[in-house]
Amino acid sequence: EIALLEIEPTIWRRFTVPASISLDRLHDVIQIIMGWTDSHLYEFTIGKKRYTEFPESKEDGLPSERFRLGDLIKQKGRSFDYLYDFGDHWQHRLVLVENRAVPNEYGELVYCLAGERACPPEDVGGVHGFMEFCHALHDPSHEEHLAYQQWAGDAFDCERFDIDAVNWELMHYLRWSRDRYHRVAP
Repeated sequence: EIALLEIEPTIWRRFTVPASISLDRLHDVIQIIMGWTDSHLYEFTIGKKRYTEFPESKEDGLPSERFRLGDLIKQKGRSFDYLYDFGDHWQHRLVLVENRAVPNEYGELVYCLAGERACPPEDVGGVHGFMEFCHALHDPSHEEHLAYQQWAGDAFDCERFDIDAVNWELMHYLRWSRDRYHRVAP
């Protein structure tokens, strides 16, 4: 289960992935289930170690594509952090609720089970910016109401989470991605 921290009511998702998923692929799944667009850098913090994409030095963390979730997190109830967009600073907490994935009706091990509320739009300005954004969208008399509506799209609803759309995107992602460590037959 993943929750976006510092926002009330909580924006959260419950999802399933195989233990063999690499952290860079877990990042891809999180981007889809939360509604992010993979436009910024990210970092996982597990214990005292940080994992990120293309670290330039040890101080930047370890390369996320080299580590599998099941090798790092095994115990139910264990939590770890995911930071997305170092500017807006979207801090997430992940908790291993169950360590036994069950395929869905299509045989997939990657899918979203539940969730609530819409993910903030990219570059909205962090927690404070998102709260102001939602307030303006809900108040037609707010001076930024029309500007925010045009910027985010008329159909954006801070309270809406479409699990079917998320699972559709996950299925699309699974069909077009492959595990980087499996050899492809010639």
